[in-house]
Amino acid sequence: MPQQDASSNNPAVMAYNAVLVLFDVLVFLVKAIYIVGKGVFEMAVLPPARDVSGDIVLITGAGHGMGKNLSLQYAALGTTVVCVDVNEKTNQETVTAIKSKGGKAFGYTCDVTNRQQVVDICKKIREQVGIVSILINNAGIMPTHPLLQQTENEIRKTFDINVLAHFWFIQSLLPDMIKQNRGHIVVLSSIAGMIGFKYLVPYCGTKFAVRGIMEALSEELRADPAKPNVKFTTIYPYMVDTGLCKRPYTRFPSLLKMVKPDDAAAAIIDAQRRGLVEASIPKYLLYLNTWFRNMPLRVGQEFGDLLDTGLQSDL
Repeated sequence: MPQQDASSNNPAVMAYNAVLVLFDVLVFLVKAIYIVGKGVFEMAVLPPARDVSGDIVLITGAGHGMGKNLSLQYAALGTTVVCVDVNEKTNQETVTAIKSKGGKAFGYTCDVTNRQQVVDICKKIREQVGIVSILINNAGIMPTHPLLQQTENEIRKTFDINVLAHFWFIQSLLPDMIKQNRGHIVVLSSIAGMIGFKYLVPYCGTKFAVRGIMEALSEELRADPAKPNVKFTTIYPYMVDTGLCKRPYTRFPSLLKMVKPDDAAAAIIDAQRRGLVEASIPKYLLYLNTWFRNMPLRVGQEFGDLLDTGLQSDL
């Protein structure tokens, strides 16, 4: 039977420990008040956007949609853009479009679900372009039909692209960021990573997973004694008009209209440059979700019924 430390029953020691706990609680309360106040202030006055002209940004899914818009807009800021996509033709079109405007871009064909390909491509990028300082994990797919009609292949592919690919790129690029004491990882979750939607069960699962990955990874580095200067940003876009959302509907189209890809890309880049931990597109959806999460689940469901927004099955 384990021996009990005699000092633990000493009234003086017990009183001393109680004072320490009380002090820690008071320190926590002061910090909490400061953090809340700072957060409220930054809702109105955002941190300044930093210059990214000296950065190397790697963007997955750069051959089309939001990835292409992100690539073009980062290039316009003077950033060296590394375009990664499984489709060599469309990816090269993005690279060509950037170079035609005087920008710096490099294209690499890669199946992001293949870990070894990702490792090899990242090694090649390091040798041929330099150390990536900004990673934008943008590639994703979205099968839209009832769970019982989704095939095993669809579900596995959704998780391979939307979740596992994040691990392969982060494991390949994060060590250099830590060594350089400089880096930023941006991932695209979704409003479907905060709220469950019908016909999107596997997709919602992947986007909730991405949110958890980023929170846990941020905590892991925060606990690192070296305190590496690597930032993390999770983006929650509403439906973006890239062709991924095939049959959208909403009761209030003026309030919840489809987001234009160039507007979404601009919002993502702005969030990254300002070092925001989380951002939704539109901005108010993040705060709205936080508010309803503090209420009974049924209240949020009723509000969702009022808005009547989502996607119809693509079958």
